[in-house]
Amino acid sequence: MPLESIRSLVSHDLIATDRFICNELKSDIPFINQLIEYILHCGGKRIRPLLVLLTAHAFAHQKEQHIDLAAAVELIHTATLLHDDVVDNSNMRRGRQTANVLWGNEASVLVGDFLYSRAFQLIVKLKNIPILDIFANATNIIAEGEVLQLLNCHNPNTTEEAYYEVIERKTAKLFEVATQTGAALSTDTEKYLKAMQYYGLHLGIAYQLIDDALDYAVDTGKNRGNDLIEGKPTLPIIYALRTGSVASATVLRQAISNGSSENLDSIMEIIESTGAIEYTHEAAKSHAEKAIKMLIDIPESPYREALKTLTQFVVERHY
Repeated sequence: MPLESIRSLVSHDLIATDRFICNELKSDIPFINQLIEYILHCGGKRIRPLLVLLTAHAFAHQKEQHIDLAAAVELIHTATLLHDDVVDNSNMRRGRQTANVLWGNEASVLVGDFLYSRAFQLIVKLKNIPILDIFANATNIIAEGEVLQLLNCHNPNTTEEAYYEVIERKTAKLFEVATQTGAALSTDTEKYLKAMQYYGLHLGIAYQLIDDALDYAVDTGKNRGNDLIEGKPTLPIIYALRTGSVASATVLRQAISNGSSENLDSIMEIIESTGAIEYTHEAAKSHAEKAIKMLIDIPESPYREALKTLTQFVVERHY
């Protein structure tokens, strides 16, 4: 499997990152340790820390700072998931009950804040002002993305442009941070930093597009139609609304407004008949191609090749 072969390039670093996270997250408060242990064992593809590690090696980073950086990126990502689950009132993630279901919304939000603050402690320890600046700006933009998504919720008039603005801020920004800061550990060459910044941006957009397409796919391990239940107008729905019949548009608009999967089978038929999934996949492929083009500007290495392969995995994945 492509992801496993990519991971093998930096397997020792991934193990070190997980170990580092466990050590750094220890708290004097047992409840925090209990909740964090549960979260960290919920699995996940660890794409974002993997991006940090591959990029750092692509620019021949010789120290151990990439481990701290990969850990910080993963902690920020985990914090956003905790907050997301509270906002979305989610009860399942990766096949397990969410922390907010088990311990309550208040605990989930506060532990999310703990992870954010610990991530910034790690970043400050790097004593690298450009990297700190990138993180500070990015977390603000990610928070704005969360607010924009909330404003778009249950709004069937959400445009494609508004949808892209949300995913660029909410998802793609942290991908961008992972690759840009991974490079910034070892180079201040503007050409390289820009190339990796835009590589991460387009990869992150492609990743979210596929995620949104998978929400309407069969046998992915996800709760099918979950975005619909949460009232999120993602690209498959937006496209189906724009291209379907008046009757089908009425069904879709009602589903988004009410946040209901009551007519999920009918909605699936509408999405399939309009080619909305294919449209979303093509959009993802377009951004993946843009990401791969950015890699032309960085030095050739097995790590650059792994970043290219990872991009292909992102658009071809089924989970």
